[in-house]
Amino acid sequence: MNIIIDAMGGDHAPEEIVHGAADAAKAMDIKITLVGDSARVEPLCEKYGFPKDKLEIVHADTVLTMEDDPMAVVRSKKDCSMGVGLRLLKESGDAFVSAGNTGALHAGSTLIIRPFKGIHRPAIATVLPFARPVLMLDSGANTNVTPEYLEQWARLGSIYMKNIHGVKNPRVGLLSNGTEEHKGTEIMVQTHKLLKEAEDINFIGNVEGSMITDAPCDVLVTDGFTGNVTLKVIEGMGKLLFGKLKTMYSASAGSKVAYLLMKDQLRGLKKEFDSTEYGGAPLIGLSKPVIKAHGNSNARAIYNAIKQAATFAKTGSIDKFEEVAAMYRAKKEAAADASK
Repeated sequence: MNIIIDAMGGDHAPEEIVHGAADAAKAMDIKITLVGDSARVEPLCEKYGFPKDKLEIVHADTVLTMEDDPMAVVRSKKDCSMGVGLRLLKESGDAFVSAGNTGALHAGSTLIIRPFKGIHRPAIATVLPFARPVLMLDSGANTNVTPEYLEQWARLGSIYMKNIHGVKNPRVGLLSNGTEEHKGTEIMVQTHKLLKEAEDINFIGNVEGSMITDAPCDVLVTDGFTGNVTLKVIEGMGKLLFGKLKTMYSASAGSKVAYLLMKDQLRGLKKEFDSTEYGGAPLIGLSKPVIKAHGNSNARAIYNAIKQAATFAKTGSIDKFEEVAAMYRAKKEAAADASK
């Protein structure tokens, strides 16, 4: 299995990217192709003891920055590490991981790898780091959606949670401002109807924002704007919580003693909220696995993103996505025949 890595994407590239990739190569039965500036990547491979029999370095002259226009990956900077990596994936790779520009990765994946015919748009699916993980999609790629987009993501997200996280019959929720069927925008109301009528979707109804942390569902569908705002609020509240705890436990000698007594429990709690444990966000609906790692990923996050990518490639989820796409193609053809 060949996992292709954008070595130049992310805030801490290429150091943390190569470090995490080297750790993954040592621990997993995979080959890794690092795409980036070979003059910078090669010394780091030596530094972190990258197994040479599991390594290939493909040089890329250009780096795509977080400020670049997303379409630069297929236009003005198509020879960047992300663009080269995506084309390698299309030709022969098994999965691709990047911590680079999110918009560019979504645009490049859509145009180079492409979703299956029948799938309207791939979605960025983020695992919300609770004691019981919740897959939220879309979490930032598609701000304008239709009810059918959301219905497709509910099916694709269910496949991912079943195959990757072992959830036997994933529960699907629709993020809204109330649990009643009539709550939400017109798109959400229409989506509720579609999901309720779909016999192959384990739909539990609308989910309010205040309910998310209790993990009432395994898959949470929404538009990319709402999903991204929700994700950032959860991340911000996690930082606020642990900041407050740190201040509280360092306030006095007594509180410091209390911290020592609670240290293991607090570490366990922090780990539950740690996004690096999940590695990254898969782009659901593409014809090959693509994982978007967080922009500030450290070596551990990259390691877990590679592990996630390898699992994604092994489980046959892509074949199941193709089955969903085929269903929608057949549905479209039947509607066209009926209208003649």
